[in-house]
Amino acid sequence: MTEKLQVLNAEIADTKIILEVDESYPVSQLTPKGQILVDSDSFAFIYIAEKEDEYVYIVLHKDIWLSIKKGLAANLKLYLSNGQDNLELIDWKEEMEYLIDNIEGNGNYGEEMEQAVTSVFSK
Repeated sequence: MTEKLQVLNAEIADTKIILEVDESYPVSQLTPKGQILVDSDSFAFIYIAEKEDEYVYIVLHKDIWLSIKKGLAANLKLYLSNGQDNLELIDWKEEMEYLIDNIEGNGNYGEEMEQAVTSVFSK
């Protein structure tokens, strides 16, 4: 079974982006996998983590993409936080850059997703 973890807010602080999740979520139990998928239907990127033997999909909805874009430009680290524990999401920059390059001009992700990604991330 796969769990979906919703990011509530993204905040840039010093040299990192902090993705805030519910304070009761056990962030320290996650292992980052360094892989990101695309959910075209929900206009989201999905960072994959593991908890025990199950996948956890960390959902990066369109409303935090501007923070993600700023983090890419400034080469910031990305962290998941419940307010107490922080977990670095490894390899996020390389994955995001690859997906953005692949989505721009590519109708395979759906025209609306391609337009949404281009409107936020286009240089």
